[in-house]
Amino acid sequence: MVRALAVLLAQLVATPIVSETVETDDRRTIDLGTFECRDINRSTVLQRVCYDPTRHDLVVATGGFDARYCGVAAKTVDQLLGAPSMGQFFNRHIRREAAGRRYDCSA
Repeated sequence: MVRALAVLLAQLVATPIVSETVETDDRRTIDLGTFECRDINRSTVLQRVCYDPTRHDLVVATGGFDARYCGVAAKTVDQLLGAPSMGQFFNRHIRREAAGRRYDCSA
């Protein structure tokens, strides 16, 4: 038993830690190593929300696709996560704003 545990620990130490990455809808790969991610189970629109508070980057999974939004304030993310309808909040205040260039990462 002790030997098996020692072997398991040795394997864990030797295994490299790899950050999770996602490919966004514009085919860019984002390393989520600095993001705080939450799986969403109370929305029919959003599946996952990841936020990097240092860079103010938001990655949202909707419909099986990930999209990145830049320059999103932490307050906006808090409002999104606390909204009665996360999908409505997201569509009105984040997705629409990205189309208008406010949260567009290429701007």
